[in-house]
Amino acid sequence: MNFPRPLVVPYIAAWSQEQARSPVVIGPRGGIAYRDESPYDRDADGYLWLRAPAKQGCGRPEFGRVHPLRQRRVMRRLLCQVCGGSADQDERGTLWLLEDHRADWDGWPNGLLTTHPPVCAPCAREAVRSCPNLLGRSVAVRVGWSEVSGIYGVRYLPGSPLAPRVVEYGDPAGRWVLASQLVRALSDCTVVLDEFADVSARSQ
Repeated sequence: MNFPRPLVVPYIAAWSQEQARSPVVIGPRGGIAYRDESPYDRDADGYLWLRAPAKQGCGRPEFGRVHPLRQRRVMRRLLCQVCGGSADQDERGTLWLLEDHRADWDGWPNGLLTTHPPVCAPCAREAVRSCPNLLGRSVAVRVGWSEVSGIYGVRYLPGSPLAPRVVEYGDPAGRWVLASQLVRALSDCTVVLDEFADVSARSQ
């Protein structure tokens, strides 16, 4: 069956042919594991990752679901979550488009742990143009410094999964988490309310 293709499908979005199936068991040293685990199932820090086939463009896009390998790639390399190219950089830092929670604490989003990768200027402009609601719900932020600080995924107790959660590196709970997204901690942040005007001008 052929599905109509939207104009823009984010690079990190999962497609219907990329369904993840990863039953886990309790490992011999505690924590979770796969019965047929290979070295590629864990990252350099030893965390177990959700398996998902790489069939980008096959089927229909599922915008509410993120492909773990593509999210991990762009988050680690600071690439644009929409096109997969380099994220926008200037003297203030890397461009992020974040849900607007400035009322949550003074200095927001400094200290924020996020699973959302950065964006490039043209993709930020296109996202705002394609979805006007972003202007009221999201805000552009320049991030002067960030680091990969943990994982996001389903935490398991023996025999049962729990709700997804963020686990920072060094937390012993990480060996019970099936990771699906990398997390970055943001600091040296500048909220740039005029950023979309700048983006539009630079992308003409």
